[in-house]
Amino acid sequence: QSLSFASLMSGLLIDRRNVVVELPLILLAALVATGSPGPAILAIAGTSMTSGRSAGLAVASGVTTGSWMWSAMAAFGLGAIMLSHVWLFETIRIAGAGYLLFLAFKSARAALRPGSMAITGRHIPSLRRAYGSGLALHLTNPKAILFFGSLFSLGVPPGATWEHLAVIIAAVGIQSALVFHGYALLFSNPRMISAYSRFRRWFEAVFACVFGAAGLKILTARLDG
Repeated sequence: QSLSFASLMSGLLIDRRNVVVELPLILLAALVATGSPGPAILAIAGTSMTSGRSAGLAVASGVTTGSWMWSAMAAFGLGAIMLSHVWLFETIRIAGAGYLLFLAFKSARAALRPGSMAITGRHIPSLRRAYGSGLALHLTNPKAILFFGSLFSLGVPPGATWEHLAVIIAAVGIQSALVFHGYALLFSNPRMISAYSRFRRWFEAVFACVFGAAGLKILTARLDG
């Protein structure tokens, strides 16, 4: 007997083999991870304030796509395979750290530039480029590999069916999309843009510090075990 969508999305996921998947626990952990301030959120916020709502939503879409990809790979065991090949994980780690340090450099350079930002004179990147930056930011984030790997190993027991995995991937992906795009809408609010235009150098200094700290932390981290 097949499961209905309503039963799958209820508090527990149970199939005829009594496989139980803690969907609320998975969604809560994913919500805390995606909603917490970090490089992805700062990239969405910064783009939304400096380049407008469309660009911010494009970055959010790129980050969301990356989240879906890591989630799917972790669900079907590809994340564990990647972690077992240290050279591959190290390549992603170094690339991610380098990209964050590049963003830190750009923000620092903007912070050192005197003057306030004229809202009418903002540089607006193409939506494709904005989407690509969000996707690159998340695909080169080694913390995403570790997070989704641990998320599925803890919340999805052995024997879970592909229907279970599909529902979890969809639920986590939809929740992530709402969070990331919600941040884009929040920071593209005219009041936030006005605040950025007045305190542009301070905002960029904070971005530079956070991006730089995250990049150095990833660059100097080592995978245990």
